[in-house]
Amino acid sequence: MLVIRLHRTGRKNYPSYKIVVTEKQKSSTRGRFVEQVGFYNPANKEKILKGDRIKYWISVGAQPSATIHNLLIQEKVIEGKKIPKHKKSKKPAPTPVASPSSQTPPAVPTPPTPPPTVAA
Repeated sequence: MLVIRLHRTGRKNYPSYKIVVTEKQKSSTRGRFVEQVGFYNPANKEKILKGDRIKYWISVGAQPSATIHNLLIQEKVIEGKKIPKHKKSKKPAPTPVASPSSQTPPAVPTPPTPPPTVAA
């Protein structure tokens, strides 16, 4: 399966990325990719995208990664909703604890009264 993703280039602590089409199973760090379809430099927000080639690869079945999908929507190459990249916390939300003075004590049920007995 083909995927459109980022390929890191640049020096240490100063990344820049090629946007490439590559096989999903193969690592993109070795420089083997099918085609370079863009460039992204996060330091100065420079983006160069080949929109027609990206649309072609998507039409033949290439899947963009979540980051690339959001970038393509931001640059209006494709339309749709952005994908949330960050996972939600698995911890349950803390329930607010009210102070004891604001709570009303639970009602204590009264035992049922026995039916009146008839004297013989």
